[in-house]
Amino acid sequence: MPRCEDVLVDEHLRKLAARLQGPARLKSDLLTEARHGLLDAVEAYRESGVPPTEAQRRAVAEFGSPAQLLPSWQAELATAALRGFSLRMLAIAGVGVAAGDLTWRGASWSDGPRPPAVYLLLSATVNWIWMGALLLSVAGLLVVAASARTARPGLATAQRAVGVALTGVLALGVLAGGALFAWSLDLWEAALSWPPMIIGVVLAGAAYFSLARAARGWVLATAR
Repeated sequence: MPRCEDVLVDEHLRKLAARLQGPARLKSDLLTEARHGLLDAVEAYRESGVPPTEAQRRAVAEFGSPAQLLPSWQAELATAALRGFSLRMLAIAGVGVAAGDLTWRGASWSDGPRPPAVYLLLSATVNWIWMGALLLSVAGLLVVAASARTARPGLATAQRAVGVALTGVLALGVLAGGALFAWSLDLWEAALSWPPMIIGVVLAGAAYFSLARAARGWVLATAR
């Protein structure tokens, strides 16, 4: 519980928290660090003989208004959101590229008639989408790493471009993957009861859901 004499400090931090969007852990760390800094400043003013309320007022004014603090904090949160999105995409796309065809191996229909050419094109497209996602996730991590070393304005633009591209690739992956699965069921009824296919669909659904959450987090952090 905050002390009653810390009300101004906590109110200032609540205003900051309400306007920040990004990874919860980093956001909490930023606010905790800010609170410690504010309380240290309040204590220093009080030790010099300033009344408690005035000490808080001065500490808050010296610390900075939301308009002054939010741009840099939000940029840090957006960078962290892109890092998380890229890492998640790297892991999932890597698995997708390496194990994407495992759902078909040994299937009862694999020795049957060759599927339509358009179906094969769609299947290849899904694989290329995963490859593109893999490369973009690596690019995202490289841009984030570069941003940690320097504050060049162009890197912020690069971060946004990679994030937009990752989000677009994710949307394409959902559409193409869903269409491929639906078409597979139409071509081979046995696919619905083929265990590798069932496992693959469940895992793919969980992966897309996880990536969608990461994409949403990045969009919210960047839009602020």
